[in-house]
Amino acid sequence: MDDALDVTDRPIGRLDYRSANPFEVHHLVHGIEEASTQDVFGWLLMPEEPARTPLPCIIALHGSLGWRGHHHEHIARWLEAGFAVFRVHSFESRQVQSIVTDQMSVTHAMLTCDAFQALRFLSRHPLIDATRIGVTGWSLGGTVSLYSAWLPIAEALAPDGERFAAHLPFYPGAHLRMEEPRWSQAPIRVLHGEQDDYTPVSFVEGLAEAIRPQGAQIEITAYPGAHHSFDAVESLTWLPDAIRLGRSVVEIDIQGDMWSVSPSGRRHPMNEAKDRKAAFRAASNVGAHIGGQWEARRRSFADATGFFQTSLR
Repeated sequence: MDDALDVTDRPIGRLDYRSANPFEVHHLVHGIEEASTQDVFGWLLMPEEPARTPLPCIIALHGSLGWRGHHHEHIARWLEAGFAVFRVHSFESRQVQSIVTDQMSVTHAMLTCDAFQALRFLSRHPLIDATRIGVTGWSLGGTVSLYSAWLPIAEALAPDGERFAAHLPFYPGAHLRMEEPRWSQAPIRVLHGEQDDYTPVSFVEGLAEAIRPQGAQIEITAYPGAHHSFDAVESLTWLPDAIRLGRSVVEIDIQGDMWSVSPSGRRHPMNEAKDRKAAFRAASNVGAHIGGQWEARRRSFADATGFFQTSLR
C-alpha cells in the first residue's frame, strides 16, 4: 500500500492521505493489498509555542460515536504539554457519523490501517520525531491503539519498520486473542472503568495476563465506579441499541483465521462481514451504559498526560 503524501507541501493543518478498507484483522495480516483504497484526512495540531523541533507526536483515534468533546479536552492538554497531535478523521472520511448500532460500516481494522498510514508519513515529517510517535484512542479507537502493539499487524502495515513508541487505549474492546505470541515492547497503558458493561475491563485483564509472558509491557488503570466514557461530562446514559462485547473472545490463529466459540461450544468463523453479522444475531449483545464520572475523569487527564510525558520523552 503506497502513501504518496508529500508532507513538505503542507506540513501542518489538514493532511489528506491514502489508506484502505480491510474489514477484519484477518485482512490486515493476510491480503491488505487486496483491500479497497480509501482517501482519509487528519489534522496535524501543534503546540502554541513549540520548545524545539522535531516534536514527539500522538496519533489520536475516535470511538464509535466519532469525535466528542472530552477527546478534545485530552488533546488540548497534550498540546499544552508540548506534544504534536495528529487527529485522524476515519468516520468523516468515509461519510459515516456513528457505528454504535451496527459495528460494521467502519471497523477497527480500517482505523488501524488509517493509524499506521499516518505513522508512516509522520515518520518522515520534518517537524516530528520519528522515534517518539505514540498512539491513543477511545473505545473503538482504543482497540486500535491496543492491538497496534501486536507485531504481525505492524509488520503488515508498516513494512519499512515504523513502530509506535507508546500505546494509550481508553476503554478498548480487548476481546481478541492471538496465537502468534509477538508483541511490541513499547509501553501500553490501558485506562478503563471498573463498571464498564460496554467493553468490560475483564477482557483487558485476561489479555494482559496472556501477553505479559510474551514480552508486552502492559499496565491497566481501572477507575472504581466508572463506566464507559468515564472521561466525558455527560451523565450516565443507557444506550439500548448499542452492540456491546459478550462473554466470548475471538481467537486468531497463526494463519490469521478468526473465530469465536459460543457458550454452547459452537465455533463461529469471524473472518468476513457475513460472519460478524451471524455472530451478532446469535449473541444478541445489545445495550450498554456510557457516561462520565468526575473522579475518574480528573484522574484520567493526569494519568494520560503523565504516561506520554514518561514514554515519549
